[in-house]
Amino acid sequence: MLKKRGAGVLMHISSLPSEYGIGVFDDNCLKFIDTLADMKFGYWQVLPFNPVDDSNSPYCSSSAFAGNYLFIDPESIFEMGLCTREEVEDNKYKGTPYTADYDFAKEKRMSLLKNAFTKIDSSLAEKIHEFEKQNEWLTEFSLYMALKEENNFLPWWEWGEEFAHYDTFCEKHRYDFEERTAFWKFVQYLFFTQWNKIKSYANKKGIAIIGDMPIYVALDSADVWANTEQFLIDEKTLKPQKVAGVPPDYFSKDGQLWGNPLYNWSRMELDGYSWWLERIGMNLKTYNVVRIDHFRAFASYWAVPADSETAKNGEWEDGPKMKFFDKVFSKHPDAPIIAEDLGLFGEDVVKLLKDTDLPGMNVIQFAFDPSGDPSHLPHNAEKNSVSYVGTHDNNTILGWLWEASEDERRFALDYVGFNGSDWGNGGYYSESCRKMIEAVWKSSSNTAVVSFQDMCGFGSDARMNIPSVPEKNWRFRTTSDTINALDKQYFRKINSLYRRTYDVFEKA
Repeated sequence: MLKKRGAGVLMHISSLPSEYGIGVFDDNCLKFIDTLADMKFGYWQVLPFNPVDDSNSPYCSSSAFAGNYLFIDPESIFEMGLCTREEVEDNKYKGTPYTADYDFAKEKRMSLLKNAFTKIDSSLAEKIHEFEKQNEWLTEFSLYMALKEENNFLPWWEWGEEFAHYDTFCEKHRYDFEERTAFWKFVQYLFFTQWNKIKSYANKKGIAIIGDMPIYVALDSADVWANTEQFLIDEKTLKPQKVAGVPPDYFSKDGQLWGNPLYNWSRMELDGYSWWLERIGMNLKTYNVVRIDHFRAFASYWAVPADSETAKNGEWEDGPKMKFFDKVFSKHPDAPIIAEDLGLFGEDVVKLLKDTDLPGMNVIQFAFDPSGDPSHLPHNAEKNSVSYVGTHDNNTILGWLWEASEDERRFALDYVGFNGSDWGNGGYYSESCRKMIEAVWKSSSNTAVVSFQDMCGFGSDARMNIPSVPEKNWRFRTTSDTINALDKQYFRKINSLYRRTYDVFEKA
């Protein structure tokens, strides 16, 4: 995979059509896979599957391993005999199909799951037990979630001395919460069982799944609570002294203050980066290809004092570099990994990308910034790379054209060969959007990816995320009618014309 010319579509599960207020692992996934296969795409790229935070972002999650229970399909629970038809109907959403309603989905899905848990039999309980034995992370996560409920969902460092230290707690009270932990094990069993059926269907149709692995986890997470020594956490205060972010860049003049705890790389090295190897292994099992977000942090990372109001005051500190990736490749040889190497970087990042021989990323929108990196221009793309029309953090192509400066827009339109006067027209047949897509498809990159929104020629109101803006993100949704209205013949044509119909599962 990623070694020959192919093409993919970026569409998160939450954005798919469904009756439940947010996309789920139902027949709409299968229909979308059929549509991709019909258009001769070889990849479906999704965003992280991890539980979301209070802003509905999957990039600051309570677990690096667990799945987002909102994606669990109520109909499948009914088919298992664990809920009534009335309960399924109660999960159906009556609002707009164009916006994900996380509050509705959280309330209804949790109620459904709690009731379903009371109906499991010994046979299902044994399957869940086997699932836990194959996923060691589940023990920590389920206990963490049980204690979150016990402590009114306060962050773990406010649970009190009895609960805040994982090892000490387990010595005394581990079996006091068996029923509550059993519920969360049940939830994760459902999530991965349903997803594996979707993934298997995609693979049989010749579609590989590109997953997304955030570089960091949330401070209030099962990972930090159960493995505090693996992070830069003060043992007395249980708080970090420095947190993650990035300096001022294309997305933000103040930088981005993410606030995630930083890794204690020297401590991780002592046990051969075991936590990371387990995490990467889990992602490689969940997806076919894994994009590692913020790859540059393995070379050097931006460390910001925890009391800072912006990310401007940080400084670069050394990451583990090839010491880490030597361990990764020893455990997972030839792992299909994409290195998200966007943003500010120096020679250390360039060297690390070369040493790992992982494909980096190009985004055509970055190429038209007068002070931008010319390597993002499609004609400069290396063969061993993935070129994007836009990512989840970018504006749509049409939105970008409307908001770009006159010089940027003129350069972009001239570069992609758009000669008309109606560059602002969107929709399925938008000529300006098509020229942008075709410029990426012509590039030397082995892999080219377009977001679903850009396939439709949507404007900025369909944007998935605006970095550093916590409100009103991650909400884009579409409908079956919209997917059916895609100009499938056009995408079949450009995939064939630019030799991007590679079957990633074709036997050598």
